[in-house]
Amino acid sequence: MTGTIIGTGACAASHVMENDDLAQFVDTSDAWITERTGIKRRHIAENETVSSLAVCAAKRALLDAEILADEIGLIIVSTMTPESIMPSTACLVQAAIGASNALCFDLNAACSGFVSAFVTARTYLESKIVRYALVIGSEVLSNVVDWQDRGSCILFGDGAGAVILEASKNDSWVPVLHADGRQSQALTLKSRHDANWLFEKEHPDLFKRDYFISMDGRAIFQFAVRKVPEVIDELLENNNLKKEEIAYYLLHQANRRIVEAVAKRMDQPIEKFPMNLDEYGNTSSASIPILLDEMNQKKLLHDGDKIIIAGFGGGLTWGADVITWRKK
Repeated sequence: MTGTIIGTGACAASHVMENDDLAQFVDTSDAWITERTGIKRRHIAENETVSSLAVCAAKRALLDAEILADEIGLIIVSTMTPESIMPSTACLVQAAIGASNALCFDLNAACSGFVSAFVTARTYLESKIVRYALVIGSEVLSNVVDWQDRGSCILFGDGAGAVILEASKNDSWVPVLHADGRQSQALTLKSRHDANWLFEKEHPDLFKRDYFISMDGRAIFQFAVRKVPEVIDELLENNNLKKEEIAYYLLHQANRRIVEAVAKRMDQPIEKFPMNLDEYGNTSSASIPILLDEMNQKKLLHDGDKIIIAGFGGGLTWGADVITWRKK
């Protein structure tokens, strides 16, 4: 048994911020951002939340899959920016869409999160615990970005993407997932709940820290362009596949230069590495499912296509899996 995608959906925040808009309050320009990242604009949440974006993407995936919400047996939401620690975002989604029979939990593996959530859902399907699973990546990164740091605020956007998986007897691939906590300081985001109120008077500096994304851009770039080709090669070898058999490589949409460097190192045509960075920027765990839904809606995917999804990000974490496209 394995999990076959039968529906996709995506939802971006409504407010669009162009590069020129950013130039109004940080020292940057459209040309500078585009050249270094490939990003032209990003969607920023004004009234939306992680859960509302997730609900929007989930409802669209349900329509695409042509199943009812109460048929869903599992909801996993990958996010590192939930609006509540408890209840989980997955439970908020369950209530909003009426998936009363689903077990629910959130997962945080930063920008690798969707791949980890996808693999986790597959194990539930393969174990015959559930028949249908809803996997969502949803982020509101604008809440945790330092809007005075031009090195990071230019990168991130808000949105959600979702897929619905059905248990099936199609090809079952062996995924590859890795982590290296020794490099954790290269990309961090401190919790706003990391100090005890009882001791605030004794340690007044505890509540004066900066709680924004902090990134060593050079270290992350070097990590990504080295580890992503390695993990894809490992995935191909473990599943007896050749690069030529893969129709598309859907990478986490972090930076155009990273995607281009990976394609070059793998000696594969850039056309196999679709990108939508220009429209959405880096949406962390939402980037892969948003891109997958975009390709689905444009009818770029065909029955039997083998697609590799690969994520990389904070932790540090990285991983990849194979999808055989069997859209009904």
